[in-house]
Amino acid sequence: MKNRFVYLAALLLAAVSCGNQATKQTTPAAPVQVTPIEVATAESRLVPQESIYASTVQAYAVNNIMPQTGGRIRKINVEVGDYVNKGQILAEMDRLQLDQLEIQVQNDNLEYARLKSLYEEGGVSQSDFEQAEMGYKLRKVNYENVKENTILHSPISGYVTARNFDVGDMFGMSAPLFVVQQVVPVKLLVGISESEYSKIHKGDKVTLTVDALPGETFTGKVERLYPTIDPATHTFKAEVTVPNADKRLRPGMYARVTVNFGTRDSVVVPDKALVKQEGTGTRFLFVLKDDGTVSYIPVQTGRHIGTEYEIIDGLEAGQKVVVKGQAALRDGVKVNVL
Repeated sequence: MKNRFVYLAALLLAAVSCGNQATKQTTPAAPVQVTPIEVATAESRLVPQESIYASTVQAYAVNNIMPQTGGRIRKINVEVGDYVNKGQILAEMDRLQLDQLEIQVQNDNLEYARLKSLYEEGGVSQSDFEQAEMGYKLRKVNYENVKENTILHSPISGYVTARNFDVGDMFGMSAPLFVVQQVVPVKLLVGISESEYSKIHKGDKVTLTVDALPGETFTGKVERLYPTIDPATHTFKAEVTVPNADKRLRPGMYARVTVNFGTRDSVVVPDKALVKQEGTGTRFLFVLKDDGTVSYIPVQTGRHIGTEYEIIDGLEAGQKVVVKGQAALRDGVKVNVL
C-alpha cells in the first residue's frame, strides 16, 4: 500500500514537470519595439551669407529755400507735390532793390567801358582805372547777390515737399519758403552689425523691398561706410544709394535691405529635421547610426535658406538625419527607415 502511494506521487510530479516544460516552450518572447522614421542626408554646399536690415528711404539731398533777408513775397510759381528741375524759378520777392541795382550796373557798364578806352589811350592813370574797375566789380557782385535772393531758383531737381508762405506774405526768416527733396537717386542709412564690419565694402550691391510697393525689388549699392561703431548698439552705418530713375521710391518709405556678405561652405539639412528643445531654445537633430539606432545631437544653426537650414557646428556632411518621426524618438532607440 505504501509503495502504491509512492508510485502515485511520482506520477503526479512527472505530470507537473511536463506541464511546466510545455508552458515554457509555448510562451513567445516579447517583441522589440522599432520606430518607423524617414531620413535625409546632410549635404555640404556654398551658402550665401545674407542678412536683412530694416531702414527708411531718405531723399538724397534736402534743400531749404529762402532769401537771406526778409521781404514781401511777390510771386509763387510752384506748389507742394510739383517736380521741379535744377535752376527752375520757384518764387520772386519784392524787386525794388533789384531794379535799382540793375539800373546802376547798366550805368556802370557804360562808365567802365568809357574809362577802359581812355586808359588804353593814356587819358587815365593806371591807379585810377584799377580803382574804378574794382568798384565796378564789387557792384556787380552785390547785384548778383541781390538777384539770387530776389528770384529764388531750385538748386536741385526734386519734389517740393513744403511751402510755408503765400503770395503777399512778409517773409521773416522764421521758416524756409520751400523745401525741395531730391529723389533721383534716394539713399538709405543701414545699421550693420559690427561682426560684419570686415565683410562689406564700398560699391557692394544690395537689394531692397518696401512695404508700400509689394512684390517689387530694387537694387542699390553701398555708397560709403561710416568709420565708427555705435558702442550702444554695436552697429555701424552703411549709406546705400538706389538710382530710382522711375521715382517709385519716396522718402519715408519703410524698407528691408538685403546685404550679401559672400558665401560659406557649410553643412545643410532640411529645416523639418531640426527639433527645438522646450524651455532652452537649443536646437538638435536625431542622427541615424550604423547599428540602426538614433543619436541625439545638439547643433548650432546659421542661415535659413528656403526649406533648409545651415548647420554651423555639430554635424558633418554625409550623416543621415531624421526628418519624420522625431516625436517618438529618444537617444539610442532602435528605428526602421521607411
